[in-house]
Parts: sequence; structure tokens; C-alpha cells
Amino acid sequence: MKYTVITGASSGIGYETALAFAARNKNLILVARRVAQLAELKEAIHGINAELDVVIKPADLSESEQVHKLYDSLKEYDIETWINNAGFGNSAPVAEQDVKKIEKMLRVNVEALTTLSTLYARDYSNKEGAQLINVSSDLGYRIVPNAVSYAATKFYVSAFTEGLAQELQDHDSPMKVKILAPSMTETEFVKTARELDDFSYSDNVQKYHTAKEMAQFMLDLYDSDKTIGKVDSDSYDFELMGPIFTYTSKRTAE
Repeated sequence: MKYTVITGASSGIGYETALAFAARNKNLILVARRVAQLAELKEAIHGINAELDVVIKPADLSESEQVHKLYDSLKEYDIETWINNAGFGNSAPVAEQDVKKIEKMLRVNVEALTTLSTLYARDYSNKEGAQLINVSSDLGYRIVPNAVSYAATKFYVSAFTEGLAQELQDHDSPMKVKILAPSMTETEFVKTARELDDFSYSDNVQKYHTAKEMAQFMLDLYDSDKTIGKVDSDSYDFELMGPIFTYTSKRTAE
């Protein structure tokens, strides 16, 4: 049996992506802090296909020890796809931002993603059919006021993931590494970033995608041979494309 791992699966893009992959008859390993929401998602998945194996793995990815414990606990599974979706944002000028929140954001958005990507690449880079998809953002390619620190974490995700994808190509590794880069999406993101009790996208945002739409874009990326699936920040069109950052290939250098 093969499995798809999705971190940050308790809500938003992760939740809808789990449902989308379930519709493809994929067995799932769901990771998040909130157990009740994961249990609800498992029930929804079994409503789609009761035969699927759905494994719940509660974990706080801001804790390095839990990140390693999570990966170690999955050694018995054959993981064909790993989706690093977990992450959160912050909305404040750098000089006014909450340092403890930023430190936690760095641990989740950067450290946990890097650790899990590295461990998965180590074990699966030579396995045909394996895919690693890291969720970045259109702010992984541009910077806006009041989101400088968040954008910086996503620039890291984009650069790290593009670099890993091309590094594996240099070594003729069959594993594919890809980036999903959403723009404004109707999730809990704004509430968490701005520390609000509630937020209406329809009342406050001109353009946005639903989490369900982004899950479909995730499938489009999964099915493609492109490295990046990116939402254009102006048109809000979803585009599949090759790497954006300059990469000096070892082969080119030779």
C-alpha cells in the first residue's frame, strides 16, 4: 500500500487537498496539531471511499523533536507523495512584530519543512513515482509591506525547493520535487496572521481562491511535469512553469 502525507491537514488547503487525493483513491497520512479536525477529515474521507486507509498523526511542527518523531513514526509506510503544506503567516511591520510568533513561524515554515524534505529526499530520491510538493506562496517571489518576515520564509521555501528539484535532476533522480505557490486563499490564514477572531474574504478581498480551488491546482501540479504551480498575483490565473530562480547546474559548469 502506498500513502500520501499531508501536513497542516486540519483546515484550508491541506484539508481540501486530502479530500481531493482521496477522490483519487489515495491512502492518506494526515498531520496537524488539532486532533478533532483530523478525525472529522478522516470521517469525510471515508464518506468518499470507506476502503481507504487514513492514518492520523497529531504533531506540533514548531517543535523540532516532534518533527523528527513524526518522520520516524512513518518508516513502516511506503510514501509515494509528501506534501509539506503546514505553515502560517504574520501581518505587522518588522519593527513591531511579535518576536516569539516570528520564531515559531520560522520553525514551522522553514525548519520543519527543510527537515522533512531532507529526510524524505534521503529515503525516496531514487524511488520511481515519488513526489515532494512544498507549499510556498506568491509571496515567495515578491515582497509586500507588513509581510516581510512571512515573505522571507516563503522565499526560502521557493529557493530551497527549486534548488532541490534541480539538484536531483543533476543526479538523474526519478523523484519529482515541486512548489505550489498560492496567492490569497480563503482559509484561516488571515485570521492567524492578523490575530483576528473572524475574517470575511468576500467582504474584504477583491480576488481570492477557495481552498477547494487550490486543492484542484495541487492536483494539476501533481499531474504535470512542471516544477512550479503558481497563482499570478494580478490576474489570479494559475500557471504551471519551470524554475524561476537562477541555478548553476553542475553539468553546465562542467
